[in-house]
Amino acid sequence: MPLPESVIEKAKKIERLLLRMEGGEAFEPVRAELGLKLKIEDLPKMQSRYAAGGRHYGFLINGQYGHYETLNSAMRAWLYEHKQENEQITAPEMVEELKKKYGVDMSAGHINYLLRKRGLTGRVGRPQQRHEAKPNEVSPEVSSQAVENAGIFFPGSSQTGDEGR
Repeated sequence: MPLPESVIEKAKKIERLLLRMEGGEAFEPVRAELGLKLKIEDLPKMQSRYAAGGRHYGFLINGQYGHYETLNSAMRAWLYEHKQENEQITAPEMVEELKKKYGVDMSAGHINYLLRKRGLTGRVGRPQQRHEAKPNEVSPEVSSQAVENAGIFFPGSSQTGDEGR
């Protein structure tokens, strides 16, 4: 996978910063001019990596530049619109449709992540099951009567007459 252009550009800017500092310029004005978010504490580490790498900007790339973006904004817009039109569609089905329509292979987990960020997913977890009365279950009237009469089976209750003696 090739590196994103923004990562290469940042490494070249850091190289320019290091070269200008070697020329005697101050850190803060050069950093601000180049638009870098670099701390003065990071400078010795960058200088040593640059020197150890043969003074080439490629060694200033640390490899932590995020995920390679495979979905562009038009594909994401289609994804969100498609989910709003058909709320019952699942992420694996959307993976297949993305493959057919755009030729892009995504994971279902990443699609769920994108949909969740926009609030287009349902509740997380298993759906609640509805409790329906089965033919052999006791009706609510019988169960309330059974609860009222339950005291006669427990010694010490007020309905037994001995009042706990």
